[in-house]
Amino acid sequence: MKGILLAFCLMASACFAHAQELYVNTEPASNMAARSLGIRLENQGFSMGGAFKNRTTLETMYGASGKLMVHGAGYLSNFYQHNQRFEGGSFYAKYRFLSIDSVQTHFRGAVFGKAAVSRNPYMMQEIALEGDNSGLQGGVVFTQLLHKLAVSGSASYLRGLDSDNPHGAITGAKDALAYTLSAGYLVLPKQYKSYNQVNVNLYAELLGKTNPGYGQSYLDVAPAVQLIFNSVCRLDFSYRTPLYNNMLRNSANMYLVRFEYNFFNL
Repeated sequence: MKGILLAFCLMASACFAHAQELYVNTEPASNMAARSLGIRLENQGFSMGGAFKNRTTLETMYGASGKLMVHGAGYLSNFYQHNQRFEGGSFYAKYRFLSIDSVQTHFRGAVFGKAAVSRNPYMMQEIALEGDNSGLQGGVVFTQLLHKLAVSGSASYLRGLDSDNPHGAITGAKDALAYTLSAGYLVLPKQYKSYNQVNVNLYAELLGKTNPGYGQSYLDVAPAVQLIFNSVCRLDFSYRTPLYNNMLRNSANMYLVRFEYNFFNL
């Protein structure tokens, strides 16, 4: 029994050993442990015209192998109507093709893809696959870990598709380019003594998107704080705000709160 418990603790610690890579608004090139399952419950929101709008996301993540992980998500919000309703879902997959490891440092490279369906009307200029639009996305991400600091950057292409709605036909930009730059720093613990120490990570992320040919783009900054408990669950808090924006969208000035729990060695 002690051997089983020790093995579980080691796997949990290994999965969260590089906690500063668990970005809040983006995904790193690293993957979760093989044969592990993660459940996320997330809420995002903002105030618009005196009304409070929020979206709840339920997401399941699975480490199919050391190189491949997949996500499935469902979305519920009142972004486009007064009452909460189910909006649609998405599927995400990431494959790690590059790993360069050394002592307390590594470099990762991965490709990713996402497909989403939505029942919302077309009202915004941003192509967003987190409940707002139907569409496809593909890209690449690279992550560098340097002891307590992790830096990650990504670039991707999005193609918007008409949504399952009488007003879901896209009349503006159907193509978009997205780019991110994220940094995470492990603040606590100063020294690891056991897997059940609380980890505290601070993040700063830049999130941008451009609609080529339409003169529409934005660049947001999203600071975040993250707590990790017993190496199996995490709590995230973030707020994004524009550094530059000339795109009509929901994502500007939005808070994010997320709880995640992980099951290992399934």
